[in-house]
Amino acid sequence: MRRGDIYRVAKPPGNDPKKYRYFVVVSRPALIKSRFSTVICAPIYSMHDGLSTQVEVGVDEGLKHDSSIHCDALMSLPKSVLTHYVGHLSAARLRALDRALAIALHLDGGH
Repeated sequence: MRRGDIYRVAKPPGNDPKKYRYFVVVSRPALIKSRFSTVICAPIYSMHDGLSTQVEVGVDEGLKHDSSIHCDALMSLPKSVLTHYVGHLSAARLRALDRALAIALHLDGGH
């Protein structure tokens, strides 16, 4: 498992009406490799609102259709549910993800 990996998760947490949801791992590598049982992930939705906190993804990343990563909806997921690997973000998409996360979390570098 590494930062930028996309996984399909069955029975997503919360009140998600979907049978499964795609998530991208956004945690730092040290946390991913640690014995800590959870990692921070961003959900992927089929809708794209054009917000600066969303990153467009699609077939190139292993998804069935155009979608977007929603950085305003981060959640901690158990590593144990991240078993159905789908794909990995390109270097350009990872940079876009970093910008969207900085904006979502109101960090320096996010404008």
